[in-house]
Amino acid sequence: MPRAEVGTPKYLANKMKSKGLQRLRWYCQVCEKQCRDENGFKCHAQSEAHLRQMLVVGENAGRHIADFSSQFQHDFVQLLSRRYNTKRVRVNQVYQEFIQDKSHLHMNATRWVTLTEFAKHLGRSGIARVDETEKGWFIAWIDSSPKALAKQEASIKKDRATRDDEQRERTLIAEQIERAKLEKGASDEGSASPPVEEGLKREEGAEKVVLSFSAKPAATSDTTATAAPTGLKLTSVKLGANPLKANPLKRPNVFKSAAPVKSESSEGSGGNDKKRPAPMSAAERLIVEEQERKRRRMDRESVA
Repeated sequence: MPRAEVGTPKYLANKMKSKGLQRLRWYCQVCEKQCRDENGFKCHAQSEAHLRQMLVVGENAGRHIADFSSQFQHDFVQLLSRRYNTKRVRVNQVYQEFIQDKSHLHMNATRWVTLTEFAKHLGRSGIARVDETEKGWFIAWIDSSPKALAKQEASIKKDRATRDDEQRERTLIAEQIERAKLEKGASDEGSASPPVEEGLKREEGAEKVVLSFSAKPAATSDTTATAAPTGLKLTSVKLGANPLKANPLKRPNVFKSAAPVKSESSEGSGGNDKKRPAPMSAAERLIVEEQERKRRRMDRESVA
């Protein structure tokens, strides 16, 4: 039975009946006819039109299969590149979108029996990157256009320049570390024997320091004077007793001269002893000065 012409009611009725996807094994790519069941496909295969088409294809079957395969690959890769670009996606997901078009080229007319073999072929050809996981086969398109290649080359150059700068910095840092280690080793060798702390040592020929807490001796004549020892002498001064503390009820006579003190030194065997007053304490001097001021004030008042 001849095919209905385009635009006729029979053609529209056939299109409405064939709405949606049908079984791939009941599709005849040579005649581009989709059958609804196995019986319909068997009847189509025995029809005169199908036999004539198969005779034409049989004359050069390899060329026809190669044409169908290249057309299927071109359409599939075009959908992959436009829809997903270089994104990694499942192969079956791309194929489901590809067969949604009813006028697409079916896989049973190509040299690939399964979708897995087709995905492996794309990976071997360098068209896409293919890997197998637990969830299935995944595919990612490789953009080989001149613009993409130029962009990729520029990115590679930039990465190489950055890597060279980093390598140069690492080399400089390594050289500085080596230089610091050498300097540290040299300093450690120079200071291998640490200086030994020595105690206080007196130099030979230095003057001996003498501390004396005794009273300073009296001056003597030149004939009998002896050389005094060199050094620092501290003379102790004996403070007299406080007259106010001796007897608080009796005030002492500050005008009374102090008892003479016999000198310890003499000017020879026949010399006379010199007498000198005993030194007064600071309190005694203050009391004497105060009494002297009072006496002068009383004398001025009496004269007036």
